[in-house]
This record gives sequence, structure tokens and C-alpha cells, in this order.
Amino acid sequence: MKLVIESVSENEAFARTVVAAYITRLDPTLEELADVKTAVSEAVTNSIIHGYVGKKGEITVNCQIHGKEVEIEVIDQGVGIADIPKAMEPLYTTKPEWERSGMGFAFMEAFMDVLEVESEPGRGTKVVMRKEIGKEQEE
Repeated sequence: MKLVIESVSENEAFARTVVAAYITRLDPTLEELADVKTAVSEAVTNSIIHGYVGKKGEITVNCQIHGKEVEIEVIDQGVGIADIPKAMEPLYTTKPEWERSGMGFAFMEAFMDVLEVESEPGRGTKVVMRKEIGKEQEE
């Protein structure tokens, strides 16, 4: 599944709803669904706020299902991230004046099984997240 949206805040809810609908075939629990929706929201919001810094651009959300695992990519062609490890630190934010919590990557990491971030200044960012659906029911 591929979704391309404009980088405006109204599209964050749309992206999370589309991804949630896409993964329903895996019969996720309400908690798993909420985890995935939160992670997608955080990734899309990061692209809107930090990637495009008030300018318009496109955000691509790719989803694939491999067995019981969902893989979600959120890609922008924004400003990119110069220091990925620093950006991934809890409470780090480039917009403290906006009273942002700086927990976007920490939430993505907590709610998903795998989080990978690829970025290059001036070329954008790709966030890859994976989560096995149904793992809690098996345990």
C-alpha cells in the first residue's frame, strides 16, 4: 500500500487511519492497533513539523505485510537530520519554543518492534518501523 499526502497537519489523522485500516487483515488487538496508529502519527508529524519546517511537500507512507509483521515506511524530502542519534534522544527537540515534548522517536521505538531512521541533510528522511501483530496473543 502506498499513500502520498501533502505535509499539512490535517493529513496526520488520515495517514494513521489508512494504515490502521490496512493492517486490520492481521486481526490486531486494540492495543496493537493503537500502538501502530501512534507510531504513524509521530512519524508523519515529525515530517510535517521538522522535515518541511512550515513549507509544503509530500510525505509517502508505504506499508507491507510479511506474514504477521507489518512494515511501515514514512518518507519525506525535507531538510533531513544531521545527527540521527541526537534526534532520537528522549526529550530532544529542535522546536522548544513550540512546547513539543521531543518524544516522537522514543514513542515510535516503544510502540514498534523495530525502528530505523535514514536521513541526509537536504535530502529528507526515511523512517522504517516494523511490528509483529498477534505476538501478545501467542504469549
